[in-house]
Amino acid sequence: MNGDPRLYSLLKELNISFDYYGHPPVATIEEARKYWKDIEAAHCKNLFFRNHKGDRHYLVIIGYSHDLHIHDLEQRLKQGKLSFASDQRMMKYLGLTPGSVTPFGLINDREKHVHVFLDENLKKTKKISFHPCINTASIVIAFSDLIRFLEHTGNTYEFLKLYE
Repeated sequence: MNGDPRLYSLLKELNISFDYYGHPPVATIEEARKYWKDIEAAHCKNLFFRNHKGDRHYLVIIGYSHDLHIHDLEQRLKQGKLSFASDQRMMKYLGLTPGSVTPFGLINDREKHVHVFLDENLKKTKKISFHPCINTASIVIAFSDLIRFLEHTGNTYEFLKLYE
């Protein structure tokens, strides 16, 4: 299996079952959709942002077919302008490279620095898929197991209405 072996060990430790789907490297949603067509799960955009000072970082998870209203999120956070975090910041806080952003990267955030925003509409899903810290595979877990995973990492998270 492709991906971080520590992730698979943790999923086993947490008794989180998953389905594994290997595929060629995919760096964009458009590319990934080719391989998702037979996978019954919610598929997401995982966006990694920083605030204008660069002292706060956010992982935003939203259904792949929806657009994030970033200005609305900026106003709610009152952190100034948000921008995509650099490749270096992504590696520092999540241990990930561009095209592989996933909440599973939180296993690398030892300081629990990254705050996670999940679109509240995702609560309606039974199964959800993410890369296992590399963009050459997708794994599907129960949505309730995602929440257990987030609780285990210790990173703060919250649900927000991220689109209309």
